[in-house]
Amino acid sequence: MDICKMYINGEWCESSAGKVRKVTNPSDGNIAGIAAEGSVQDLDRAVEAAEAALESWKKTSTAERAALMLKAADLVDQRIEEIAKAESRANGELLRVCEMDAGTVSAMLRFYAGIIDLPAGSSYNGDPMVTTVTLKEPIGVCGIIVPWNAPIDIASKAIAPALAAGNTVVLKPSSQTPFATALVVECLHEAGFPPGTVNLVLGSGETIGQAMAEHPKINKLNLTGGTETGRDIIRASASNIKKLSLELGGKSAICIFDDADLEAAVENAMYILYSSAGQLCVAGSRLLVQDTVYDRVLEILAEKAPKINVGAADDPEAEMGPVITERQRDRILEYIEIGKQEGARLLTGGKALTGGIFDKGFYIEPTVFADVKNDMRIAQEEIFGPVLVVERFNSEEEAFRMANDSIYGLGAGIYTNDTARGWRFAKEVKAACMWINTYGPSAGFGAPISCVKQSGYSTLMGLACLESYMDTKMVNFMSVDAFQFGWFSQW
Repeated sequence: MDICKMYINGEWCESSAGKVRKVTNPSDGNIAGIAAEGSVQDLDRAVEAAEAALESWKKTSTAERAALMLKAADLVDQRIEEIAKAESRANGELLRVCEMDAGTVSAMLRFYAGIIDLPAGSSYNGDPMVTTVTLKEPIGVCGIIVPWNAPIDIASKAIAPALAAGNTVVLKPSSQTPFATALVVECLHEAGFPPGTVNLVLGSGETIGQAMAEHPKINKLNLTGGTETGRDIIRASASNIKKLSLELGGKSAICIFDDADLEAAVENAMYILYSSAGQLCVAGSRLLVQDTVYDRVLEILAEKAPKINVGAADDPEAEMGPVITERQRDRILEYIEIGKQEGARLLTGGKALTGGIFDKGFYIEPTVFADVKNDMRIAQEEIFGPVLVVERFNSEEEAFRMANDSIYGLGAGIYTNDTARGWRFAKEVKAACMWINTYGPSAGFGAPISCVKQSGYSTLMGLACLESYMDTKMVNFMSVDAFQFGWFSQW
């Protein structure tokens, strides 16, 4: 079996320490592949390469950068099936979802190639003798730490704007999911990105991720991960006050009012949670339901959730796949026990699936808890598994208060036929991404996302994201050749 190698300064290489890591396929427990296990010395080499490449890359015209990005996008499109299979094999995400994620990679490269010339400075003429202008410049070497859920999708949303802005990149995927990311880097290599512009370092978060946060020559660090990891990164990055972009945890609420289309609302909530086996930070894992339709919503969930077709990631009929690891499966089952102990009613699911392929992989039944109180741990803590908690509310005011009663602020949704209520929800509930009568879709890549509360602080998507990979410099010009202040008497 081949080893997934690292990519440093335009060359594929193994770990300087000679270490490798076996990666398990969550669907069947077999070995999905073997990856190099990098060291801090490998990271140092990658950062040095990125720093050396920066001088010429930041001076490369935007037209040339865009051309390389467009060429890489075409190469990704030619390998979508291969990339998707590599992703699915490593993290258990459904193959058809991974194909969409691979499509996002090429779409991101094209989007940022298309808006590459939009960031612009400004001029100020408030003083008759001084003209002030602002310049947009690359930040420098950017570190990107990618999680195991939707890794290529998430990586592309950082790599594309970073490169478009003229930065160089050191990329570290999760040690569980390096393979598809390496294939994307292959496409960048084949497109002709100069050596050192993009570097791929493999290894654990404890070793490589920590070193990236502490590294004095990494000027910006982008992390998508858990809130606790985010806190660690903030502390470690203080050594050189590097810029941070953090997209962290979520415990998003979806409010269902009694004037909503209940079938559509429940189907949407089930899709966004169960299609990823709950392993999506923005998934609506809290369902807040008005008491007048509460029992009906529970009836729909009790009927529909057990019928979800759970299967291997490459099963075209599967509607939900496995969770990422045995450890994660056991953690989710612990939360299910906590929910029972707290007094929530287990409506359906709640067990590990057994028999056939389920005995080899890491599968959990689609699970629903009813009669959940908002102060319960299962309502407040991110389970990151196929567990939906259902809470009851009476009034609009109570629903919005419950939705806001969380340390997280990533996503929120509402189902109602009252347009004014939808707008009140959008204004009163604090979340980065909000949906009214849907949950998940957006109109395109142009709208920015800014994480709030303990879901992090970052600017994702759109022109604002591209500009977040640039420094703004103020330059002042005098309109006279030899201006003097006239302060000193000897002049």
